[in-house]
Amino acid sequence: MPIQYPAVLKETSSGGRKAWGANDAILYALGLGMASDPLDRNELPFVHEVDQKVMPTLAAVLTRGLGVTVAQLGFDYRYSVHGEQAILWHRPIPPQGEITGEGRVVAVYDKGDKGAVCVTETSLRDGATGDLLATVRVTSFARADGHCGAPSEGAPDPHKVPDRAPDLSLRYATRPDLALIYRLSGDMNPLHIDPDAARRAGFDRPILHGLCTYGIACRAVIEGFAGWDPERLASLAARFSAPVFPGDALVIDLWRDGDVISFEAQVPDRGVTVLKNGRAELRGT
Repeated sequence: MPIQYPAVLKETSSGGRKAWGANDAILYALGLGMASDPLDRNELPFVHEVDQKVMPTLAAVLTRGLGVTVAQLGFDYRYSVHGEQAILWHRPIPPQGEITGEGRVVAVYDKGDKGAVCVTETSLRDGATGDLLATVRVTSFARADGHCGAPSEGAPDPHKVPDRAPDLSLRYATRPDLALIYRLSGDMNPLHIDPDAARRAGFDRPILHGLCTYGIACRAVIEGFAGWDPERLASLAARFSAPVFPGDALVIDLWRDGDVISFEAQVPDRGVTVLKNGRAELRGT
């Protein structure tokens, strides 16, 4: 069944719970390529249970299964694309705990023959205290669901990166088996492991998870401007613009304007930009 507008705006989720432990946070960090040099004392705390640090984008993984589902939204998953990801952190994500999730549909935009854009949001709360930990927003592009009757205008303009040379560029190699590690954090889509599934989707080999690339961009912001302190990150948002293949080398270009960090990610060897319109905000320096 296609998107039913405006009824879809009433779809919600609530009451789901999820627990995680120190090993889950460690596995997630390894899935981003953290601590590839096990003697790097900046990255080691993210994969060591002693004085453990947590990559904030773990929130995106914890959201799985807690938000509004594709079945509720009504669009065909086979023709949907993860367009944008944004996280606002209200409190640090701890190394272990339990959360509840409350999801809602924020907006739908009708792009006619191009499809429809659907924005959903999930609030993650501490399961014991009820404190709000993070707000996770996902923008999906449903290519088969245009002409659904939603407004065509009104979506916020994308963040513009500064028109100047980057203040910092960081390069990260991705391991050929990185998708095999990252998928163990919960995204078992065969597109990321099965060559036949990848070919059916139009790729000559499995691709890296978009949220893995997003997490690597988070790593760049923390490394470049937060002194490796993940608790200083207040928000992170970006658009996905092209796939990354495991083994690609990523270059993250970053611009700083006060507490706002703009960023884009490229694969120079293939001449493609894979993340656009990136914006992060740091807590006051």
